[in-house]
Order: sequence, then C-alpha cells, then structure tokens
Amino acid sequence: MNQTVTYSNKYFYVIFLAAALLIAACGEQVDLSKLEVPAKPETQVEAVAAVDTARITGANQEPGNWMSHGRTYDEQRFSPLARINDGNVDRLGLSWHYDFPTNRGKEATPLAIDGVLYVSGSWSMVYAFDAVSGELLWQYNPEVTRAKALHACCGVVNRGVAAWQGKIFVGTIDGRLIALDASDGSVVWDVQTTPQDAAYTITGAPRVVKGNVIIGNGGAEFDVRGFVSAYDAKSGKLNWRFYTVPGDPSKPFENPILEKAAQTWTGEWWKIGGGGTVWDSMAYDPELDLLYIGVGNGAPWNQQIRSPEGGDNLFLSSIVALRPDTGEYVWHYQTTPGESWDYTATQHMILADLDINGTTRKVIMQAPKNGFFYVLNRENGEFYSAEKYTMVTWASHVDQESGRPVEEDGVRYDAGVPVVTYPGSQGGHNWHPMSYSPDTGLVYIPAQQNLGVYAHDTDFSHQENFYNTGLDWTKATMPDDPEQRASVLGQFTGFITAWDPVAQKEAWRVPHNNLWNGGLLSTAGNLLFQGNADGQFVAYTADSGKQLWSFEAQTGIVAAPISYTVGEKQYVAVVAGWGGSLIAFGEIASRSKGNVNRSRMLVFELDANDSLPQPIPFDRGTPEPPLLTANAETIQQGNDLYHTRCFACHGEGAISAVSYIPDLRYMSANTNEIFKAIVLGGLYQERGMPSMAKYVSDNDAELIHAYLTSKAHQVLEQNGESIETTN
Repeated sequence: MNQTVTYSNKYFYVIFLAAALLIAACGEQVDLSKLEVPAKPETQVEAVAAVDTARITGANQEPGNWMSHGRTYDEQRFSPLARINDGNVDRLGLSWHYDFPTNRGKEATPLAIDGVLYVSGSWSMVYAFDAVSGELLWQYNPEVTRAKALHACCGVVNRGVAAWQGKIFVGTIDGRLIALDASDGSVVWDVQTTPQDAAYTITGAPRVVKGNVIIGNGGAEFDVRGFVSAYDAKSGKLNWRFYTVPGDPSKPFENPILEKAAQTWTGEWWKIGGGGTVWDSMAYDPELDLLYIGVGNGAPWNQQIRSPEGGDNLFLSSIVALRPDTGEYVWHYQTTPGESWDYTATQHMILADLDINGTTRKVIMQAPKNGFFYVLNRENGEFYSAEKYTMVTWASHVDQESGRPVEEDGVRYDAGVPVVTYPGSQGGHNWHPMSYSPDTGLVYIPAQQNLGVYAHDTDFSHQENFYNTGLDWTKATMPDDPEQRASVLGQFTGFITAWDPVAQKEAWRVPHNNLWNGGLLSTAGNLLFQGNADGQFVAYTADSGKQLWSFEAQTGIVAAPISYTVGEKQYVAVVAGWGGSLIAFGEIASRSKGNVNRSRMLVFELDANDSLPQPIPFDRGTPEPPLLTANAETIQQGNDLYHTRCFACHGEGAISAVSYIPDLRYMSANTNEIFKAIVLGGLYQERGMPSMAKYVSDNDAELIHAYLTSKAHQVLEQNGESIETTN
C-alpha cells in the first residue's frame, strides 16, 4: 500500500544544507550566513494517522474516516455514510477477513484513518491493516505476563486504541499506556500508569483531547482505588490525575473536591481501596471544554462492608465532568447513591442536542447498569429525566425533584437473607456501545434482562489483590431442580431497544435469545448493524428494526462495528470473538450458539465474495475423572470453595461458557493427576492460569478437586456412561 509520510523539519533542513554544500563543492562560492532559509513545509494530511483536534472536531467533513473511539467526540457512533443503505444492504458480502493469533474475547472498536485500520486484540496486542486488501501492515505485542489474567475480572480483553499526530495509543492489561509509531508499530514511549503491586488492569480505549491521552483503569472487584490520568501525547509525561474516591482522610487530599466527597463515606473504606474505577466510557464537548468520565462500582461491592454507616460514597456510579487541561472537577451526577450491586456508570455516554419542552438542550445520555435511561444537562449536570429501559426491581423510579432513585424496601440485602434483584451485576446494559441516530432521533441500546442473587458475606475478610465483593456467592448458584433451572434461565435475555430519549419510552424492540450481544452502529443509510451472541452479524432498518441481512460469523460478536470509505467504496467492519465477563455465568452464557471463540477481523462491502473457512467442530471430549471417593459434605465444601475462588473464570456450576476456558468437568486423566501442580504450582501460568497458592491451600485444592470430580461423574451419568464410585 502506498503511504505518504511527512518528513520531520530536521530532515528538510539537512537536505537543504546538503544542497548548498554541493553547490559550493562545484566551485561556486556560497556564504552560508547569508543563505535564505525556505519556509517550513506545511504538514501533509497524508501523514500516517495524522489525527488532531481539528480533524476529530471536523469529523463530519470527512465521514469516510473513523478517527476516534466513537467516531466523534460526542460518541454518537452514527456514520453519515449511505452508499450502503436499506435498499442495497442485501448485496453486502465479506470483503476480507483476518484470523487473529489469539482466541480470547474481542471487544475492540477499530479506527479507520486514511486507508488504514488500527485495532487492538486480546492481551493488549495491536494490529494495523490495509483497509481495502486486509494486508497486515504491522502488529505489536506488549508481552504482558500471562499471570496478569488473574486480575482481569472480565477477560484479557481490550476495547480499542486512540490515534494522534502519527501515534497509536493502547492501554495494556498490566496497566501501561504505550505510544506506537503509526507507520510501523515501533514503541515511541511506554509508561506504567498504575501501581504494579496492585490488582489494576486496563481494558478501555484511551481518548486524546487537546494533546492529552486520557486513560482510566479497572480492578474494583479486587481492592483498588479508581482514578483517571492524562499523559502528554508527545512525551508520555503525566500531566494530571483525578481520583474518583477519597483516600485515607488522615493524609492530605489530592484534590479539594475529595475532602467533600469523603464526607459521604463512613468506616475505613480506604483500606480496601473503595473502587470507583474509570474502566470504559468517556466523552468530550469541545465547545464547553468538558471531559466526561463514567465511574464504576464500589470495592467491595457490598456497602455494609465498604461504608458501614451508609452514605452516597462519591463518586461511585457517577458521571463526572472535568477540565481536560488540568483534571479540575466541574460537576457530577450520581446514578446509584451508595452503590451496592455493581451498578457501574461506566457505560457508554452520548452527547447530543435535544428539543426538550420546546427548548434545545445540550444533553448527555446514558443507560448505566442500574436499568434507568438518563438524560442530563451536560453543561451543569442538571437532571432532566430517567425511566426504566429494562426490568428493574431495586428502585421504583427516579424522583423528578431530587434526581435520586427511590429504592424498594430490603434491596440492600442487610436483613440476613439473600435478595433477588433486577437487574443483576451484568446490568440492564453493560459496556457494549449504544448508538444515536440524529436521523431517527433514537438511541439504540444493546439491552438485557437479568437477575442477581445478593447475599451478605458474613465471613468476609480482605484478601489482597483478589476478589473482594463482600457477597456470599454460594447463595447465588443455579438450582439443581431442572424446572427451577429452566425458570431461572428464562430470566436472562437480551434485546435491542430503540429508545426515544425525549419521550423516554421504547419505540421498538428486537429480541435476542441470550444476553451479551454486540455494540451498535447506525448509519445515514437507515441501517442499524449489530453482532450477537449467536454468532450472527445483522443489519436492520434504523427506523423500524426490520431485519434486512445477516452473516454467519461462526463466533459470538460483542464488539461494535464501524463504517468507513476508501475511494468510492464504503465498508463495514467488526471484530468478532466471543468472551468477556459473562463467562462467570456458566450455563447461562454457554447457551449462546456463538460460544466457540474464533477471533477474526471481518470487513464487508457491496458485492464482495470472500468466505470464511469451514469451522472445525469444537469438542471437549469425554471426562476422565478419578474414582469418586468423597462424601456429600466434602463435595459441598468443595462447591463452596469453587464458587468463591474459581467460578469467575471457569463458570458457575463448573460449566465453562466459552471454548477457550477449560471446562473442569472434562479434565483428562493426566490433568486430574497434575491438578495441584496447575492450581498451586502455576504449571499453566503461560496459558493464563497463574498459581492460586496465595488464595487456595493444599486442603482447599483437594476439596475443590473432589467437587469437580463429582461434576465430571454427573456428566458421565447424563451421557449414559458407566460410573465407578466407592460411595
């Protein structure tokens, strides 16, 4: 592919000086002191990834590029392109595809800049492709230690990169922010943004605002304190940092607003971090010069442990507006005061101008996990409206005067009994991006219905750098009775809701078979694109939701698509590859037809005829457990330990939800023999299974193995195979 690279000024003057010396060498006298130096050449737009403020703020003047995470700073994820439209989308075909070298979950939104696609993958790897041919131009591997998978609550995923003035920026699972040369993927600078001895990760895409690379982090399921940082795009120098929760009040607060925030906390919250990580969504308004960040859940989740006497616990579950030059606090709005259910406000935020009661208002919109769709004034955080977009039982409504939710009785699970609540920890909407179409006036939400069983952990003790939710997960397992299981499974569904943000009501809905479906893209061609958990990539009409076209992707799609042009051709691109935090939900997630991970980059255009290879059938084989010698009490102890130590990766009920995570019921005879070497000795650390010796004792490992052995025998029994037992 031809790429025009703008040479730096120093090379221009070296060439000019060399020419002057050549003239002198030919016998002509040249007085260098009187030599007139030509003006600096203007920067050429054709430079690789030559993205800056002017280009992103003027993105609608070059709609064929997708230069920032949400295409524009307002994060609307609407493409003005219409060459592919509701009249011809049935001619859409696969233009090219690329098989990624890793088979973990894929969540990234690609960037399309001047004929090149830039995209991140599992383990924070980065790839650059020719956007037309699919030729791999370069790839970069940050060499993240595989042991870091322990701290990735939701998989070793990455949601995308940022571009600025010839550099590509990526956050890594081990907490680094890396600047790459966009022309060849070489490292320009590499900084550690998080304490290396803590359980922080980065999975979110950076944003670049006015030369500052903005990056947050994750880890609030563990024991971290959230913050967002800004680094100089040229040098990697830290320019500012904003902590989202207060630290130890006996020490000076890093920001005056944190002193006020500390008054909304009780107890010794800082000893377990407090949480509040900024792990995904951001947006920016250039006119107001405000950066908006979404803040996550508490650490621990359970407020009874985190802040025993209650309080709002600012700035958990909040939208916070900051000055991008300094990180100065401007305003906040808290969606879930005193958060205790993992109801993050890190979900996608969209900026738009809406007509509300006859007046055009500058608004920010969000559908956070708690199940309410919010419309706020983005100038000052004033509350306009909030309504339920999915099934919600934790609150009856949001009070119009105060802007606070009105909680139902008993939802804080503080009466000593488990409480069933809608939505559960997966939320009514998770990280999967929404889309807003100015043509239809609708916000398209990849919504879901699900429940959570919340129970206070009476035996809680802080475990450093490990899961510290404060919940008793043994009370949240699926029932054994088949009819009850079927009833529970029916409560976990997904759907697209086309939401009218002015009327605060649903315009239409497309149902899905399961939750955890992909992000959305709307276009000026009256199209809405989405991948889903069943492995289909689908085009609908944006005005009515009618399905017009679909493609069998051979794997679940959770990432959001983009559209771009090169020359006269329009393309639609999406990253495919099932994975993410739903893997903890075992059978619930495994129902999805796309649960086999086949990680690919998929690019479509009209009348194209590329095809995917025939998929290799996935088969876990036959369990080869040892004799079942444990009694019922031992197996129950192993069950309890498994569901406090292992299920987040290996699935509730020891049912793996995705092909790349071993289903421990199906362990081979050899794996059963070396079980302790894997779990305690770290034998498979390079595969992403680190040693658990810090959290699992030798006796614990034996109990867990007894439970897994019993589950393997259940599989054999269900398959009608012989079972040997000493019981």
